[in-house]
Amino acid sequence: MVDTVNENNPVESERIRASDAERDAVAHRLREALAEGRLDPDEHSERLDSVYRAKTLGELAPITQDLPGPNDPLPVSPTEFRSPRPVYGSDRLVDRAPSSSMAFAVMGGADRSGEWVVPKTYVAGAVMGGIELDLREARFIEQETTIWVGAVMGGIDIIVPHDVQVRVHGLPIMGGFGVEGQPPSVVDPGAPVVHVRGLAVMGGVGVEYRSRKHQGEDDSGDH
Repeated sequence: MVDTVNENNPVESERIRASDAERDAVAHRLREALAEGRLDPDEHSERLDSVYRAKTLGELAPITQDLPGPNDPLPVSPTEFRSPRPVYGSDRLVDRAPSSSMAFAVMGGADRSGEWVVPKTYVAGAVMGGIELDLREARFIEQETTIWVGAVMGGIDIIVPHDVQVRVHGLPIMGGFGVEGQPPSVVDPGAPVVHVRGLAVMGGVGVEYRSRKHQGEDDSGDH
């Protein structure tokens, strides 16, 4: 007699191989839990790693067993103010027009921050001045984004959250490119990737991983 899997039997169901769609659904629930403050960034990273290592439904189930379902009602006071929910990973990708495509500072300063939309290619140039690009609340129109930088006796600082990958390809000439803070160990496969390319001539370009404001400011970037 050939054995068959009884899907009504919880023990047998746990042995069913998990699909990519089922793993992605659990990953999406983890992103929501992180945004709601139910998980901290380290817990989110650990669980996300477990999601993409899971082979069966039985291995997926414990990952979210202590989290409410996505449609469960939440107790909210009628007078309680609820701010917009922050987004993470692949949820940062939007179909919207870019907020700007360049920033230049000559013996002065410029910055971009808040919920701004970054184009596929962004250009930043600082000559004896400074530029700060804060990507912690940014949205992106493409998964792969390139920021071209040019710092001449000036500085360009790029602040990134822990759910966005940054790859630095710059050329320093009597200057420097640096990365501070702990890069993400596990990220959403669909999360944005930012490439930083360009020159630093007697100037500096710095990338810093930093917690988002609703998570608590961490100037050191350590976790």
